[in-house]
This record gives sequence, C-alpha cells and structure tokens, in this order.
Amino acid sequence: MEDFEKVRFEFEEKLPDEMVRLAEEFYEKMKRRRSVRDFSDRFVPREVIEDCVKTAGTAPSGANCQPWHFVVVSEAELKKRIHAEAERIEAAFYAKESNRQWIEDLRHLGTTAEKRFLEQAPYLIVVFSQTYGLTPEGKKINHYYVHQSVGIAVGFLIAAIHNAGLVCVPYTPAPATFLNEILNRPENERAFCVLPVGYPAAGVDVPDIDKKSFGEICTLL
Repeated sequence: MEDFEKVRFEFEEKLPDEMVRLAEEFYEKMKRRRSVRDFSDRFVPREVIEDCVKTAGTAPSGANCQPWHFVVVSEAELKKRIHAEAERIEAAFYAKESNRQWIEDLRHLGTTAEKRFLEQAPYLIVVFSQTYGLTPEGKKINHYYVHQSVGIAVGFLIAAIHNAGLVCVPYTPAPATFLNEILNRPENERAFCVLPVGYPAAGVDVPDIDKKSFGEICTLL
C-alpha cells in the first residue's frame, strides 16, 4: 500500500510536428555550445546566474537527495586565490613525467597549466557533491548515486548557461580540496567542478573539433 503523498503531474502535450520542431531547435542551439577559455569582463546580471543554478537544482537525483551545493564566486580576491592555487596544482601536473601522454592528448585543445579564466570570468560556479547530508542536529543522511546525480545537475547547468546567452568551461582541478578551504565548505562536500561563466572575450578562438556522428553514439534497436 502506498504511504507517500502525491500531486497531479502537469503535462503539456505537444503535437508530433511540434515535438519534432522543438527537439531539432534545441539540438541546433546546443550544438553551437563551445567551451570558452577567454572571457570578457562585461557585466552579467546576478539573477541570470541564480536562475541557471535554480535550473541545475531541478535535476533528478538518487532518492531525490539532491546531493549538491553550488557556490557562486564573484569576489575578485576569492577568484585570485582560486586562480593561484589552481595554477600551482596544474604546474605540478604538467611537470610530472607520468602525465606525458595525458598532456599530449590535450594538446589539440590548447590546454595548458595557465588558468587565467579563473580570474577573467565575472563568475565562478563551484559545484560541490555531498557524500552525505546532515540534519540541523548534525545527524548523517544517506545520499545515493551521488556522482551520477551531480553529473546530471552539471549538464542541466551548462545547458542553462548556454541557453541564457553566456559561455563557460568545465574545469576539474585535481586535487580540488583547496576549494573546500578557500570557500569554507564542510567535510561532507567534495568539489566536483568549477564553471567560469560570462561573455566570451572579443574575437576569441576555440579549437576546431568535431563531435562523433549519431551512428557512433547511438544504437537504434
């Protein structure tokens, strides 16, 4: 017997032709999305960023635990500290001989130890995953499928940023524990990624890359 409350699902049905149009329009919009590593200092309204984060918060999650926390950083001093520590970590990574192949595989993207976008972008959205939750009394709450859930939320976030007319680049420093310290996050949180967000710099170039074809990424049975 069901022992949980329900609400009526609000569903707006579309005609087949409209569904085809909407799906194609969204695909055409999203395929123009690119990771941008050079940002303008143009003003971005904070409410745009807040709504993008709200969109990420609508993502599905294991047991609806919503095991994520988003820290929006706009203070210049905080961005400077994050930039400095990230480049220290990146310098060590690029100097390590065992990472030679990895670095070579990144070459066609123009990726280097320099991460100036961490200060350039007007906003950094730092996404934290929560390995467990806490009640107001400090009791632990189990979280399920944390990595998968947060990954889906970040996908929503990237799509929302692009839809709003802005750009971003997913950045994943390793290790990323310095972000907990700088941003004063609790021990049940782990930095998942950093998204610098803003307008692209004027005349910015991006790597000339292709995506896999539909046949390479999908099997229709």
